[in-house]
Amino acid sequence: MANLKSSKKDIRRIAKRTVANKSMRTSLKTYVKRVREAISTGDATVIANAVTLAQKNLDKAAKRGVIHPNQAARRKSRIMAQAAVAAKAGPVTPVEEAPKKASTKAKPKAAK
Repeated sequence: MANLKSSKKDIRRIAKRTVANKSMRTSLKTYVKRVREAISTGDATVIANAVTLAQKNLDKAAKRGVIHPNQAARRKSRIMAQAAVAAKAGPVTPVEEAPKKASTKAKPKAAK
């Protein structure tokens, strides 16, 4: 435990910032998740809105020091690349998976 008055105040200040930063990081994950969900729907306007909102908040977090600027740039780059692929591909249609076969164990080889 800190002994100096200023150190005790620093600890309290750090605790407040940690809570605020954790909240901001969680919301950033939510924005990126919304972009991925929008990409899965394939609607161009929804994707554009989600990407814009995510970029804005990533930049804001980087400016405030919640995340490193390079991390913000990397995340923006990745969601933009995913959005570009989705834009080229067009709307996504859900595909049903074929039923899985029952597993068959390997048969022992016959002795010669």
